[in-house]
Amino acid sequence: MTSVSTAPDGVPRCPWGMESEKMADYRTYHDTEWGLPVHGDDALFERMSLEAFQSGLSWITILRRREGFRAAFADFRIEAVARFTDADAERLLTDARIIRNRAKIAAVINNARVAAGLEPGELDRLIWSYAPERGARPAPRTLADLAPVTPESTALAKDLKKRGFRFVGPTTAYATMQACGLVNDHLADCHVRDAVEAAAEG
Repeated sequence: MTSVSTAPDGVPRCPWGMESEKMADYRTYHDTEWGLPVHGDDALFERMSLEAFQSGLSWITILRRREGFRAAFADFRIEAVARFTDADAERLLTDARIIRNRAKIAAVINNARVAAGLEPGELDRLIWSYAPERGARPAPRTLADLAPVTPESTALAKDLKKRGFRFVGPTTAYATMQACGLVNDHLADCHVRDAVEAAAEG
């Protein structure tokens, strides 16, 4: 069981957000982004896409390539990615700025086309409809308290797949829920947890 850790700057964080020279990217992402509420179809599409690319890899691998992903995928604008052709898919397979995985690239383009067929704001409403009730569970005190899959993420994944989305299994769906603030999985003593709660209430 791993509880919060105090970094050299004296700030208690979730262990994965620890400050170190090699992991400063994680620290910044942990402190300023992870768990804060994300809204907007394009913004949520980006998070879904990046979590799909992360499948089987470490998140830091994706995080350090995020700007490359944004450039390669038209800033994850749904309407733009939905227009990608087979030639674009082949181009992406040669783009060293991203993870060059044919199945994941095809899934992102497919998902953009599915999302483009929804009404404006519908993807946002769909994803957020699976957010569990705030305060329905105690704040996790250790990493052992965090499950990789929940009933809500399983239901969200099932709904997304039914609509035609790909690479959206329960684990990927839950990682998206964590990253986008549908749940607050900062540990109880982490310095960011209260800020995330306040942002969710506001």
